[in-house]
Amino acid sequence: MRRRWERNIEELILPTLKELGIGLVPFSPLGRGFLTGKVQRAEEYPRNDFRAWGDPRFKSVNFDANMRIANVVREVATKHDVAPSAVGLAWLLAQGPYIVPIPGTKRRTYLEENLKADSLQLTQEDMTMLDAARGDGVSGPRYNELFQSLVDRSL
Repeated sequence: MRRRWERNIEELILPTLKELGIGLVPFSPLGRGFLTGKVQRAEEYPRNDFRAWGDPRFKSVNFDANMRIANVVREVATKHDVAPSAVGLAWLLAQGPYIVPIPGTKRRTYLEENLKADSLQLTQEDMTMLDAARGDGVSGPRYNELFQSLVDRSL
């Protein structure tokens, strides 16, 4: 199974969804912006932006480690002459027809960039590069301690 930004559903949930023919709409399919190539360090966001205070992946060494993944996405995007977001979404779409990412966007230009994922054919070399960059996972927890305590992990 290919590796994604979040991996907590791979072992149990994804095989069941596939077996039962149930679709999955992944949340935050572009890693809260990391896979768009347009993110900044937490300190550079306004204080009212969740990434500035609620997402440890945007801070310090976590940011640097996660940018290594984003840089590989950008490298593949350059090869195909598309935006990194198209590569991130194509990577998800390549996992199977039951995965349907719906990225949020504020601008029409971002929508147009994202739509190119549908026709982007990633090569096996691309997939290998992306999977290798992803390695064992992203650096840092998904949420700060307060918000993480509200996530049900009883499965």
